[in-house]
Amino acid sequence: MIRGRMGLTAETVSRAAGSQEAPLPRLSGRVLLLARVAWLAVAVLVLGVFVAGEFLYMEGLRTTVCEEDAQTCLRYGLLTPANAQELEDLGLSVGFYAAFDAAINGVFVAVWLAVGAMVFWRRSDDWVALLVALFLVTYGPMSFGPVAPGFLAEEYPALWWPISGLQFLGQACLAFFFCLFPSGRFVPRWSRWLALAYLVALAPGQFFPGSPLDWIGRFELPWAVAIAPFWTGFLVAQVYRYRRVSGPVERQQTRWVVFGVAAALGGSAGLTAFSVGLGLLPEDTSITLYLFVFWAVAYALMLLIPLSIGFAVLRSRLFDVDVLINRALVYGLLTASLASIYLGGVVLLQILLRALTGGTSQLAVVASTLAIAALFNPLRRRIQNLIDRRFYRQKYDAAKTLEAFSEKLRAETDLDELNAELLSVVRETMRPAHVSLWLREPKAGEPETAG
Repeated sequence: MIRGRMGLTAETVSRAAGSQEAPLPRLSGRVLLLARVAWLAVAVLVLGVFVAGEFLYMEGLRTTVCEEDAQTCLRYGLLTPANAQELEDLGLSVGFYAAFDAAINGVFVAVWLAVGAMVFWRRSDDWVALLVALFLVTYGPMSFGPVAPGFLAEEYPALWWPISGLQFLGQACLAFFFCLFPSGRFVPRWSRWLALAYLVALAPGQFFPGSPLDWIGRFELPWAVAIAPFWTGFLVAQVYRYRRVSGPVERQQTRWVVFGVAAALGGSAGLTAFSVGLGLLPEDTSITLYLFVFWAVAYALMLLIPLSIGFAVLRSRLFDVDVLINRALVYGLLTASLASIYLGGVVLLQILLRALTGGTSQLAVVASTLAIAALFNPLRRRIQNLIDRRFYRQKYDAAKTLEAFSEKLRAETDLDELNAELLSVVRETMRPAHVSLWLREPKAGEPETAG
């Protein structure tokens, strides 16, 4: 057993952790004061626009019946004559529906504003965090979700320009967020020109809709098709930053944001596909199923976006999102596998019993339940190993290497052999560019080894 102390020095660990960029200077003095005043002004303006628009929208719901097709009415939360009759049959008033809709919109906007305010309160001297806070208070409430700002602009045309400006500011913050997060630098450098090109492309349609400058409307391009090249570039830039530039903390921040956005958009897409598959959309006009359930769940899923962004910005020591993703994969596959085994076992045993006895029996259900209980832990371990090997190969290999080294350490007595083995383990698990080993010289009278 070695008693002497050993130390490791790694001259660079860029391959293991990625090259961490130097932090940007903090805002201070007049610049910080002006930035804070500007953010507060924008936040108050957004809140005022939403509140005024929401009151106007609620009044329209109480007094206006939508004469358009059912799909258009449901998309904007408006009531058709059939919807009004359905509410009456359920014993509910139009006013109750308007209040319910306002509550959903209010919670949605409040979460975006609250997360943005928290980021502003905690990190307003960091201009990247300030950009994130501005993105949260403009994009969500003004460009994504409630339709109240649009109703206010239609009723009061003088407010159209300020509202359009806030919506465009939200789009600008979104573009620069994807190009600058999390380090605050444009990586790669061409991403700054991509963000500017995106804003130049959007500006005519935002401020001059229907004019010759509005190239998207003039060519009748679908919105998704028009912006697809830009968003492809943003995603490429983020992948490049993640793989080549980001350090471990920045990668963890990126994983949290990706997890929140993917869960929100994926969940909403799955909800829509499920509704279409059941025939609920777009033909069904059920105000109960669509507005009281579909919209509430869809809005709840979208709140994962601001929550994940706020968590990524505010936490200095981030929880490992890989653990959450890993558990979701493992238990998702485990649930699907056990359900398939259970249903298949019940069906097959019922067929077998029918062939043997000429009737059905509860024995099939009992036997399948016992089989599921017996298979749970072995199947979970197998799926866990499969996920680790397939998606977390580096961590899986590192764990196996350390486990093997621990076993060898108990029996190894040769110091040179142990030194070489230790260096090999460090190279395999941490993958530094260079590693060296030194041993502290024993003090006078101190033995180097002890049996």
